[in-house]
Amino acid sequence: MIITTTPSIEGKTITEYRGIVFGEVVAGVNFVKDFAAGLSNFFGGRSGSYEDELIQARENALREMEDRARHLGANAVVGVDVDYEVLGSGNGMLMVTACGTAVVYM
Repeated sequence: MIITTTPSIEGKTITEYRGIVFGEVVAGVNFVKDFAAGLSNFFGGRSGSYEDELIQARENALREMEDRARHLGANAVVGVDVDYEVLGSGNGMLMVTACGTAVVYM
């Protein structure tokens, strides 16, 4: 399935619009990751544990959005937007949402 941030698919004609589809993931960040990130913050450098969590959450949100588009009979999602938020007391939760328009192209 084609997933793109653009409103069209180059060289293809969109023949049907099946609706807006979403993928949402809310992931908790545990004590070990917080501790490791704190060390990275103190000593400098990147936080691999948070980056891994962010990548996994984004991939899951995109996969969920793709599954919902496929369920509607679409073969592509255009105009995709991915957003990130922190939630919960102490900002201990990461929310990633992906949305786009499910379409059929030829």
